[in-house]
Formats: sequence, structure tokens, C-alpha cells
Amino acid sequence: MRANRHERAAQHRRRRLSLRLGIPVAVAAAAGLTYGTAFGVFGEDARPRASAATGPGSAAASAAGSAATAASAAWADDVADGFASVNAMGQKGTYGGRDGKTVTVKTLADLEKYATASEPYVIVVAAAITMDPKGKEIKVASDKTIVGSGTSGQIVGGGFFLGQGVHNVIIRNLTIRDSYAGTWNDKEHDFDAVQMDGAHHVWIDHNDLRHMADGLIDSRKDTTYLTVSWNKLSDNNKTFGIGWTENTTADITIHHNWLRETEQRNPSTDNVAHAHLYNNYLQDVAGTDITSSYGNYSRGNTRMVLENSYFEGINNPVTKDGSASIVQRGNVFAGTSGRNESGGTAFDPKSFYAYTPDKAADVPAKVKAGAGPRATVGTAAGTASTLTVAKDGSGRYKTVQAAVNAVPANNSSRVIVSIAPGTYRETVKIPANKPHVTLQGTGGSRKDTVIVYDNAAGTPKPDGSGNHGTAGSATVAAEADDFQARNLTIANDFDEKANQNLAGHQAVALRTAADKAFLDNMIITGDQDTLLLDTAAKDRLGRAYVRNSYIVGNTDFIFGRATAVVDRSVITLKKRWDGTSQGYVTAPSTPADRKGFLITNTAVTGDVSARSFHLGRNWHAGGDASLDPQTTVRDSTLSAAVRPTPWSDMGGFPWKDDRFAEYRNKGAGSGPASGDRPHLTDTQAANQEISDWLGPWTPTP
Repeated sequence: MRANRHERAAQHRRRRLSLRLGIPVAVAAAAGLTYGTAFGVFGEDARPRASAATGPGSAAASAAGSAATAASAAWADDVADGFASVNAMGQKGTYGGRDGKTVTVKTLADLEKYATASEPYVIVVAAAITMDPKGKEIKVASDKTIVGSGTSGQIVGGGFFLGQGVHNVIIRNLTIRDSYAGTWNDKEHDFDAVQMDGAHHVWIDHNDLRHMADGLIDSRKDTTYLTVSWNKLSDNNKTFGIGWTENTTADITIHHNWLRETEQRNPSTDNVAHAHLYNNYLQDVAGTDITSSYGNYSRGNTRMVLENSYFEGINNPVTKDGSASIVQRGNVFAGTSGRNESGGTAFDPKSFYAYTPDKAADVPAKVKAGAGPRATVGTAAGTASTLTVAKDGSGRYKTVQAAVNAVPANNSSRVIVSIAPGTYRETVKIPANKPHVTLQGTGGSRKDTVIVYDNAAGTPKPDGSGNHGTAGSATVAAEADDFQARNLTIANDFDEKANQNLAGHQAVALRTAADKAFLDNMIITGDQDTLLLDTAAKDRLGRAYVRNSYIVGNTDFIFGRATAVVDRSVITLKKRWDGTSQGYVTAPSTPADRKGFLITNTAVTGDVSARSFHLGRNWHAGGDASLDPQTTVRDSTLSAAVRPTPWSDMGGFPWKDDRFAEYRNKGAGSGPASGDRPHLTDTQAANQEISDWLGPWTPTP
């Protein structure tokens, strides 16, 4: 290892640091979607997924630590930012082993076996693994994600080596520590935490690196397209060295790292074409045994952009060679002394990738809270993980169901299934143990992304176990709480005319059977029984909110026992298979102590005959006389298709014994209050607002 002129031979007594674990502050959010003001009928990153790996010991490793594997699944879909995200050298960003199997390891033998395998792997380290011999560096192969399971993933007494040409590697959420060999300015041992010689597309993120015999990170010999983010680097002499080359080709991003009680190479950056350092926190605590020699150092022909970082107590916080460049902006220097230099020209990082730096004054608090391993592997509370779907293989998955299958059971935070434009002919089920799932189309219109199938009540099940019932016919079935869908079409295109031999033609497009379902900017289309808004059980609350959407059908096409609101939407009436115009918009089966359906600020319209559709009828499911079905239609526009007597009996139960009413509707299909057309009074209407239906729940994308 080449020494630089700032390295000192003095011995220092080592002191272990107790560094507080925190939760990352970066939050991913789904983009907002807009909805047109006109009501009416419809107007207007990664390489393909590889086949499953069949590498060494797969059965044994897959059986071990299944809980850790499931918890780590969301991390397998994270991709790098900064220069590691740039498409170059035949590599499209950095995504590690996500195209391969996920395995959990607790022994050195298993860790080395999977890390060095030729196949892609997500390797979950679920124990403290001691290197033998001390100082061993596992030679990591390309296409790997090595991630710690919570704070239990530790590498003791050694680290990792990425050799020439190794690429697409992610190292995250690990503690790598204690290869120190008793000599502070060690010239005999090369025991690094992570050493890279000629690698590219590497992401080192959310690790705790400390107390090593040589460097914590060495990026050498033209290693490029590297991002180092949200790490704690501490209690060491040589922290982060970059260079060991006469070339000036490397591109490196270093952000949101906490360098505490480190003497030199913080980092030392030699002959780097584009070095972007931002939002790092360099801290030298007064009165300790470790004293910083220098902070950020631009050497050789390096061009460095250094912005919005925070330097506390650092000697010589920013230095540069005469041939190097540093462009500084927005940095804070607190209690620093010695050299603080800038000069020359550099580059614009935003010409390579997008980023938004935090204010330098906020960096200490944010980095202290967010750097280092997360206590729980997976997306932090309040953040969203994204799984990509594309039929052409450009996403992580080719089917929507495959992406749903990848969601960890009992996940605690939102997972967005991001679906590229196209028609996906499949059925999709979100089971009850996978809450917080969003199905989101990525096209410019909700018509661009379509999930469609043609099951109906009476069509055979594919496993030969009988026929589907009404609920089982659903194209998409959401049985998990906090389900969301937006900017896509969910359809059932069952052909009634071609299947007149079947006794039932109920063909559900979407079934929700849980609480807090939010449907936004959707098209939900079918014929009979299009949208089933249900609950997990009769005694369970199930709320649904439908906004800015089109719902299309002809018979009982909004039905079920949920407490549901249809707001600012279009209900489109459709002729039956034989061309006749007759039907029912709603068929609630509401329990007596619950609210049923509220339709508000919505248009009811369609290319059907005048006075041919009822607004609803009372469904006493299974002949249950204890039910008290409810539909209220208010503040909406009703076309001439609505009957003057808009409510109807069903199954021998008089609708007048249940809860059906209107309030302040308009349009050709509206009408005055009468015994056959109940209207709410103003006092009654004050208790039938959206908030009365949804209670304390505020649907939020």
C-alpha cells in the first residue's frame, strides 16, 4: 500500500467507539396522478430477469434462515444512486444479485461459496462470521448483493476483495470490523474491510466499518462507477483511499457518510476524473486519542465537487495538490483549523445523474440518524419499496403476480408494484398476509396498463377442483389491508354471449376483501358484478375509497358488504350481451351496524336506453334477514338512463325496509322526493358525508 505525505508513524492507543444505530431518513414516494375535469366515456432500468440460479448448496442454504431471507427481499430490489447508477461499460446501473436466488448464510464456508459463485445471488448474512485466517478477504464475483440481516450481519477480522472486471456488486447493512493487528500505522498487513482493484459498478451502503489493520475502503486501480453512501467509518487510521493509478478515468460518488475519529484518507482521492462528495459528516472529537491529519484531499489530476458537507473539529479539512481541482459550495466548517483549499474547474454532477443535496446544517443530525446498518432489514417504516413489472423483460418481473409473490409476508411498509404499459392477461391475488401493496401503472393514461382475465361463476378452476364462484372469478383479488391501485385498468372480459350454457354470468374484475382499500385514477370494467367491495368476514370492518375512476358494468356491478365511497368518478352503464338496456348499479349487502355505499360527486351515464337502470337493489346475501343494505347517492349527476323509481327489491326483501336515499342530485335522471324516491333531509345529509364513512382513515397515496 502506497503511503502519502500526510501519513504518520506515531503509535496511538486504540479506543472502541460506541456508535448509535439509526433509521435512514430517505423516503421514496409514489408520484401523484392527476384526473381530468370532464366526466363521460373514455377519452383520452434493469436488464431482463435471468433464469433461477442453481448454484452450489442451494437447498441447504435456502432452508436456513428463511425469516431473514423474507425480511431482506425488499432490499434485493433497491438500486444504486450516484455514479453507480450510470449506464456504462455494458452495465445498466448497479442492482447486485437481484436476478438470482436469495440465500441466508451463517458460516464462513457458505458466505465464501455464494460470494465467489458465478451465478447472481442475494446473500443475507445472519450471524457474526469470523474470517479465518485473520485478514482474509473473500474474492467477490460479479452480480452479488451481500446484505446483513438487521444488526446481526457482521464480518469479523477480514473483509471483501473485488478484483479486475468484477461488477454489479452491492455491499449493504453489514458491520465489518476488527482486523486490527496491533500497529496503528500498519505497513505489514493489508487487511481492508472492502478493497476494489479495477472493479466497476459497486454500491457500498449503510455499513459500519471500523478498527481494521489497513484501510476501511480502498478503491484502487481505476475502480469506477462507485457509490459509497450512508456508511459509518470510524476508529481507524487509514479510512478511505482512492487511486493507485496513473490514469484519470474513475467516476465516484460519496455521500451521507459519517467519518468519526479517523486520522487520514477521509478520503484521499488520487487521479479521479469525477469525484462528487456531498452531505458527508467528518467529525474529530476533541480530547480523544485520535487526531485527524486531514479531511477531504484532492490529489493528482482529480476533479472534485465538494458540497453541503459538514466538517467538525477537523485539521486541514480540505486540501488539494497543485494539479488537482476542488470546487466547493455550501459546506460548513465548525472548529476546524489548517488548510481549507479550493480552486480549478470541475464538472456538473447533474449532467450524469439526478440528486438533491440536503442543507449542510442538517447533515450531522441526518447522518447520525441514518448512517450504518438498519436494525430491521427491509424498507424502513414510512418508506416505499418498488418492484418493477414489464412484459418485455425490462422489469424485475414479467407478471404482476410474480411481483406480488416477491413481497415479504407480513411486510410492515408499502411495496409499490410498478407495472409498465401493456396488457397482462392473468389473475392476481394479494393475500391477507401481504398488506400495504400498491398496484401502479406507469403509463401516461390509465388505459395504458391493463390487467384482464375472463373467469366467471361456473367456469372451471385450473386445478380441476370444481368451478369458480362469484368471488373466485375476480381478475384481481385484494385480501390484504391497506391495498391501493392507481393509474391502470382492471377488467373481466368474460364473453356472456358465447357462454349462455353457464348458469351464472357473474364475472368480477376487482374484489377487495379487507380494510382501507384505496382505488385512484382507475378503470374497472366488466358486465355483471364488476366491482366486489367486500370484507374479510361478516363481523370485520372493510372500508374502500374509490376516487377519480371509471366503473363500468350492467348488473349489480358495484356490490358487497364493505363500507365504501365512490367519489368524483364516472359510473358508466353498459348494455347487456343481447343489446338490451336494463340493470342495477349497486347491490349492497351491508350489516345492520355498518354503513354501506356512498356515491358522491359522481356522474352516472352511458350509451343505454332512457329510464332503463336502477341505482340499486338490496342484496340480502344468503337470505340473511339481519342485513340492512345501504346506498346513498348524493351531489351527483344522473343521466336519463336512471329510472324515475331508482330502487328495486331483491330476493324477496323489500328495498323500502332497508336504507336507500338520494340528496341534491341533478341531471335528466334526477327527480323529486317521493315515497318511491326517498331524499335525505339536510340534517340527515350532514351525517352522510365521506368522513362518516371512512372515520379516522384518510386515504393517502
